[in-house]
Amino acid sequence: GEVLAMVNYPVYNPNSRKNMKAANMRNRAMTDTYEPGSTMKSLTLVAALESGRYTTSTLIDTSPGWIRVGPKTYPDPRNYGEITLSRVIEKSSQVGVTKLAVDLGHEPIWEVFRRFGIGQPPGTGFPGESSGVLPNRPRWYSTEKISLAFGYGITTTPLQLARAYSVFANEGVQMPVSLLAQDENTREEGVQVVSPEIAGQVLQVLNAVTGEHGTARKARVPGYAVGGKTGTVHKVGPQGYIEDSYIALFAGIAPVDNPRVVTVVVINEPQGESYGGGAAAAPVFSAVTRGALRLLGVTPGALPEEVAVSAPVKEGAA
Repeated sequence: GEVLAMVNYPVYNPNSRKNMKAANMRNRAMTDTYEPGSTMKSLTLVAALESGRYTTSTLIDTSPGWIRVGPKTYPDPRNYGEITLSRVIEKSSQVGVTKLAVDLGHEPIWEVFRRFGIGQPPGTGFPGESSGVLPNRPRWYSTEKISLAFGYGITTTPLQLARAYSVFANEGVQMPVSLLAQDENTREEGVQVVSPEIAGQVLQVLNAVTGEHGTARKARVPGYAVGGKTGTVHKVGPQGYIEDSYIALFAGIAPVDNPRVVTVVVINEPQGESYGGGAAAAPVFSAVTRGALRLLGVTPGALPEEVAVSAPVKEGAA
């Protein structure tokens, strides 16, 4: 639960007030909220596994590559056909997740989000700390029920997203977030928010996301097996979503065979054609996490394709 590092850019020089901008003085990792997008599909996967009706190897037919719910059509980049639930997350399939959301209903998905701390303040005591938004309305439109599973219509801070992913790294236990180093006398008890078995299954799927068939191959860290999930969302403007303005996200865990760190990267308005989470945010995760593991003295281990995770390992867990 300890925050080892927190970085914002652009930055400012406190010793020079010339050209200082107020926006650059915020700790945006704790105060600014974003729609987390597809990074929430990992939590939707938890709801599916907890239902008892799905396993990571359950087959889902995503043909013909699109699905219509109410007035909206949800497409995939191509027709993936019949694929496993694990591959649905690996490919970030809109069709597959839509079918999950229709079958499960929005209530269990909403409950998992709440349990993982979405919409609730992290409790660090930092001034301006944001709790984000997890709506709980009496009536939901059909499209709102679907978009919830995609991480749309809710907001989180990067810190909240990191806290949620730390559950997968820590045998399903959510630890209180701390900006200060903790010892045995000051460390608070964690809360078991999901079973160790399901946390381990999700961790294995997240590892596959960085594999050859996943959307986050650029998140790989040489010498270590890592896992995570990409997210790419449209920014919101006065008239709704902006067509050509994006936020790229990546939330990841390393190493997956013995987790030590959770790293979240959020890039506001990435430029150029490589604006997606897998293209813009994943490489930053790779570079930052590689340095962090070296500083922590973590010995290189299994390669991504060699990892088999049944449940997170207690010793040295994040």
